[in-house]
Amino acid sequence: MNGRDTYDGGRSGAARDGGTHDGGAHDGSGRIVVRNLSKRFGPVEAVCDLSFTVEPGLVTGFLGPNGAGKTTTLRAALGLVTPTEGEVTVNGVRYDQLPRPARVVGALLDTQGFHGGRGARAHLRIYAAAIGVPDSRVDEVLALVGLSDAGGRRVGGFSLGMRQRLALATALLGDPRILVLDEPGSGLDPQGVAWLRTFLRGYAAGGRTVLVSSHQLAEVAQTVDHVVIISRGRQVYEGRLDQLHGDGRPRVRVRCADATRLATALAAHGVTDIQSLADGRLSITGADATAVGDLALAAGVAIYGLTQERTDLERQFLELTAGQYQGRYQGSTPGSGSERPR
Repeated sequence: MNGRDTYDGGRSGAARDGGTHDGGAHDGSGRIVVRNLSKRFGPVEAVCDLSFTVEPGLVTGFLGPNGAGKTTTLRAALGLVTPTEGEVTVNGVRYDQLPRPARVVGALLDTQGFHGGRGARAHLRIYAAAIGVPDSRVDEVLALVGLSDAGGRRVGGFSLGMRQRLALATALLGDPRILVLDEPGSGLDPQGVAWLRTFLRGYAAGGRTVLVSSHQLAEVAQTVDHVVIISRGRQVYEGRLDQLHGDGRPRVRVRCADATRLATALAAHGVTDIQSLADGRLSITGADATAVGDLALAAGVAIYGLTQERTDLERQFLELTAGQYQGRYQGSTPGSGSERPR
């Protein structure tokens, strides 16, 4: 159940050119553009004035805590929810304006939409007929996702990982230029996760577009080129992954007697990436603990605490999305009325 490591395009010729052959008015660019998107469900603002672009040739990671608005945004891109304000375009038009959308966009949002008594191959043949691709494409996508030997098995007996592979095979039926995937690695074993990473990178390397939502931050760090992070429905970061990592520069957090004086001393030595944290400490990027300690000593600033760390995706993610969900328990005594963790 390995599947192919790279994507070579469908031999059936389905949407080989990314959808530009079907006579539609879209531009065939393979670009997804989210422009000032807002979506409210009654009093709940799920997405607020969100804007970003997903470019072809890259794997774009779409990250955020549960409830941040990721799935709502993906559903808006696929025409499944109507924006309150703004829009999402695919190839320059709304999804519902694409004449043959499954030939342009392949989507994986849900792995529960399978008939448990139907075989995997039969499931794919139904979808193939619905989007107008030949049955031969079914065996091609089964091979792509490593399910050739399981094509005759009933889906009801599939593991979660196998269902994920079948959902991906369904998305690939039209040989789309664009993939939109919500948690595609969920349920996959380590071998499957490694296969998926290689597959998606190969797919994008062929000039196609991949937008993947995930909570598996360690895996995302090895897969994506570009990152969009949202919290409370709002964008908190968009850019290349290496920029988010800070190029591996050392970062020091320091608690001291005079933060202003220390910051001035650091700036005089070319260290200017300094942030004041809510707890009173300074976060200093671009200098290690030894350099910061020496400069503090020379400046006559007493140090009460000094820690060094390196930036990584998980730490940056947690910092950027801090505060979306905050428990009220702060170590109060029983019976004080404060909410306690369970």
